[in-house]
Amino acid sequence: MQQILRYIRQELGEHYPLSEANMLAHIILEEVTGFTFAGITSGKISNLSDSQDRKLQQILTRLKKGEPYHYVLGKTIFYGLEFLVGEEVLIPRPETEELVEWIITDNGDMPSAILDIGTGSGCIAVTLALKIAQARVDALDISAAALQLAEANARKNRAVVQFTQQDILKPFPVKAQYDVIVSNPPYITESERERMDRTVTAYEPGEALFVPDSNPLLFYERIATLAGEMLRERGRLFFEIHRSRGEEVCAMLRGKGFREVELRKDLSGNDRMVRAVIMK
Repeated sequence: MQQILRYIRQELGEHYPLSEANMLAHIILEEVTGFTFAGITSGKISNLSDSQDRKLQQILTRLKKGEPYHYVLGKTIFYGLEFLVGEEVLIPRPETEELVEWIITDNGDMPSAILDIGTGSGCIAVTLALKIAQARVDALDISAAALQLAEANARKNRAVVQFTQQDILKPFPVKAQYDVIVSNPPYITESERERMDRTVTAYEPGEALFVPDSNPLLFYERIATLAGEMLRERGRLFFEIHRSRGEEVCAMLRGKGFREVELRKDLSGNDRMVRAVIMK
């Protein structure tokens, strides 16, 4: 098995740093064999079958083309839960786990009605549905393909979430009232596209990433307006944000009547999350 590991590292060596190639070698072998890496190294398997070798070659071919390994494997781990992912949704990031942790801690034991706007893979909605007792969770997305995957993730993790297809930039009737609204909307300007890693721009859905240079707070402003109507008294709005626009988002929220606006940094030290409370 050590020979196979060396082969995988060698195949990926021109495309990934050594540490990442080592990490991928472990993940790939687990995927191909169905064993944990501990099981593989303990001698439970010494050689790959023909079908396993074909699967290995298919994975290596896609990785060497630059496709993110989460898409190649079709899954990722978020907040300790396994989620299916594909090119119709963004790959969940660790920063979003930090946002979810803040919501869970802030909410405590209160039963809450929660709305996730731009749910994508459903990682935020599903996790909150499972981790907050007596939570009622709704989730919106413009993409039918994303919603199909999000629904699959809810079933996979045995979470109850109501998913709805909705373009939030278009008028829609506001009926439900919520205690918490959360969103990780598109926030990268088009001019930043050329400076981004090709594994992101070539594979992850642009509609979930980019906003016009002329209106970088497009979705934040719209969601804040909707939240003003849809949140109950002292309801809380949570955003994941672009690291360079924290103060802009906070100022916008204060201008729309939100109070107790708090900006937090992620573990890398970048402004990344905002919480605001509506007063009616």
